[in-house]
Amino acid sequence: MTDWVDVGNVNDIPQLGARVVSTNVGNIAIFRTATDSIFAIDDACPHKSGPLSQGIVHGTTVTCPLHNWNIDLTSGEALGADSGCTHVYKVKVENDIIFLQL
Repeated sequence: MTDWVDVGNVNDIPQLGARVVSTNVGNIAIFRTATDSIFAIDDACPHKSGPLSQGIVHGTTVTCPLHNWNIDLTSGEALGADSGCTHVYKVKVENDIIFLQL
């Protein structure tokens, strides 16, 4: 069974910002890009578990605030010479409400 959880309004997250949702699977970072795309990934960098929600969003990438690793928001994969991956969650937006699939 698919569980979709209401995690708030799109406008609750500033463009190029994030918010953290605490779930039974851990903290999940919900990101909003400059073009209002919404992404959800574990709030932990695959390198040293840095809080990705506190990173800088650019395009569909977030830069970890600890060691500047770039993580692709669509795949969770580290970019460039770095290697590793963080879990990505499905999201949908209906009437400006963000739903997260757990």
